[in-house]
Amino acid sequence: MKVVFIGLGRMGRAMARRLLAAGHDVVVWNRTPDRLGELLDAGATSAESIAQAASLGAPVITMLANDEALAQVAHGPGGLIESLPAGGLHIAMGTHRSDTIRDLAAAHEAAGQVLVAAPVLGRPSAVEAGQLGIIAAGPGDSLAQAQPLFDAIGRRTFAAGPDPATASLLKLTNNMVLACAIEVMGEAFSLVEKSGGDPETLRDVLTEGVFSSPAYIGYSRAIVDRSWDTVGFTATLALKDVDLALATGAANGVPLPSAEVCRDRLSRAIADGDADRDWIVMALAQARASGLA
Repeated sequence: MKVVFIGLGRMGRAMARRLLAAGHDVVVWNRTPDRLGELLDAGATSAESIAQAASLGAPVITMLANDEALAQVAHGPGGLIESLPAGGLHIAMGTHRSDTIRDLAAAHEAAGQVLVAAPVLGRPSAVEAGQLGIIAAGPGDSLAQAQPLFDAIGRRTFAAGPDPATASLLKLTNNMVLACAIEVMGEAFSLVEKSGGDPETLRDVLTEGVFSSPAYIGYSRAIVDRSWDTVGFTATLALKDVDLALATGAANGVPLPSAEVCRDRLSRAIADGDADRDWIVMALAQARASGLA
């Protein structure tokens, strides 16, 4: 099927390649055109503008870094609200604040269009391996329309109901829990190393015991190997997601003290010059605070 893809960062490019490999007719647009080359070589076609892409009548996927970029693409002059035809489908697959998605859904509805929120679980390597998870929420018929695209991109779609904002809430909560896992692993490895223990043995104890899960297995390996520069998700993007979770908690009267610790750790790492490194620099910031790095 024909699909428009807007937002070609690391994740977006990997997702668009999966769609192409599955035989979909992919039209791409990006604010920085220099990212289009590899996808055009793989068979995608390019649109000259958001308006031109939206006028094709195909579902439009956005994979954008933050709420500001989403607002520009959706609400700006010539954006999706202005340009999608009646009944047009926008699938927002980036991680955004629940209120942002709720307001966007209302704007699409007022324009006779439909929004599905479908944030993803995983890094670019998970996309390439076909192991990406997708949390999807929106009207049932629109979810069914989008499902062939989700099947091409990921291994499982988690149905989150008819309200698109729910998908955003679940994704932010997932990322908050994962940030806490990285934080506590950083503390644990610093404690063992500073006290004369072997980090590799600790990793075996953790990952061959009750913490035998993909998150602990993968991220503990990266922390022990100090793979700060193998970037799947930057510290800057991680801080954005933790801040969004904290804002959601504040709006709903839910204290999130563990998330506050993660925010402080990520802020420290960014202040130390690690903004564009992988978010496991939380563990590096902990090591520095422990006098180890």
